[in-house]
Amino acid sequence: MFWRGVWGYLPANIVQGLVGFLAIIVFTRLLSPEDFGRYALAFSVLTLAHVAVFSWMEASMARFWASSKPGADLVGHFASLYRAAGLLTLAFVPVVALVLWLWPADPLLKIALAAGLAGCPIRAFSKLAQERYRAAGEVSKAARLDMAVAIGGLTIGIGFALAGAGGAAPLLGLGLAPLIALPFVLPGELKHGAGGRLERARVREYALYGYPIAASLALTVVLASTDRFLLAFYMDEAAVGAYHASYSIANRTLDVMFLWLGTAGQPAMVMALERGGLSQLKIAAREQASTFFLIGLPAAAGVALVARPLSEVLIGEELRVAATSVTPWIALSALLFGLTAYYFGQAFTLGRKTKRLLEAMAIPAVLNIVLNFILVPRFGLVGAAWSTAASFAVGLLATWLIGRRVVALPVPWDALVRCLIATGVMALAVLALPPIGGFAELMMDAAVGGIVYAVVALTLNASGIRDVALRLADRLRARGATA
Repeated sequence: MFWRGVWGYLPANIVQGLVGFLAIIVFTRLLSPEDFGRYALAFSVLTLAHVAVFSWMEASMARFWASSKPGADLVGHFASLYRAAGLLTLAFVPVVALVLWLWPADPLLKIALAAGLAGCPIRAFSKLAQERYRAAGEVSKAARLDMAVAIGGLTIGIGFALAGAGGAAPLLGLGLAPLIALPFVLPGELKHGAGGRLERARVREYALYGYPIAASLALTVVLASTDRFLLAFYMDEAAVGAYHASYSIANRTLDVMFLWLGTAGQPAMVMALERGGLSQLKIAAREQASTFFLIGLPAAAGVALVARPLSEVLIGEELRVAATSVTPWIALSALLFGLTAYYFGQAFTLGRKTKRLLEAMAIPAVLNIVLNFILVPRFGLVGAAWSTAASFAVGLLATWLIGRRVVALPVPWDALVRCLIATGVMALAVLALPPIGGFAELMMDAAVGGIVYAVVALTLNASGIRDVALRLADRLRARGATA
């Protein structure tokens, strides 16, 4: 199931990556540094609001679908989640409107916040459907919805930016794109809960499972966004814009990749545990971790190595210089977060001990706030990047150690060492190349780095990649002979 998901979700994640890069290219040029900074602040707020209010239902949809029995049990599962989502929406919208009306903030920032927060319930209904597709193994449906929302959001956001909507433009795209998709998705999903009702005991069980996950995600948002608010306080919104542009380059590249692997891996591990027990889970987990190391380590190192030419290609000139200095640190942070969230953190959801996940994530969240208060006033953007990297490193260690007491997910040390060696050789090769600048340097570094890493990884059989390549070659030869 893991590899079927990996290949099935590949087109969607390629689209996500391209859309992410295009968004940086376009919005850092269409928006002023101040407007881009307002967008970054509003995006952090809406992410925190969505996680705090709606994410527990999305987590429950993904985890409990596999264990729900066909018939009344499955009907109750759908009915309870969708009715709960409707009730939360009815409460969320007026509360947000009242808070924004009373809050004496910058009017332009309030407009951006209103645009972003209004889309939270819409994205929640879209995510519920997408999580059900993923849990059920309906890869093509989940991938199509993901691609439609990503492309639609970028297109709508560009339109509003050209119309002069400022920092609200990208956020309007994020809200309106899933709204357009809902009529094609929601009716079919609601049918699964037809005739059912909101079951309080079930919702309570789901909340007890899902809210610790949501709280841990909220702490992750705090980890990723405290620096932006302190940069705005100690510096200005333009500094926030530069930091967010750099963060978007490195984090988007790696987060899309980890999300791709995690989207395929999490349902596969749940199915392995539910149907094969711990022995099958460890086999599936080891395969997933080895794949994470094989792809994640060179990707993070690659982003760090090409920080300057990548910024020259993607980021507007006014934000470019400041963004280049922090990209390597953000790449490291993204790698650490990806391993934490999409692999080691799965121990808590698999074992249904999600309160322990909250404990694990509280440690780096508190550390991040302390470090930002110490480092941002003295070192500015780089201080914020140092704080984030150090906090995610502590978060990875805490999640691994605490998670071992719930479900001991294996660490394939042999694969890790071999992938680190291949990544180191790749880095030396790229550093030896001449700094010709711009797109040409970016393509040269990427091509040489990719070829060197592939050769060394195959030679060392890192994560069993040579074995996989030989099996694929045998299959292709067999198909050719049959044809």
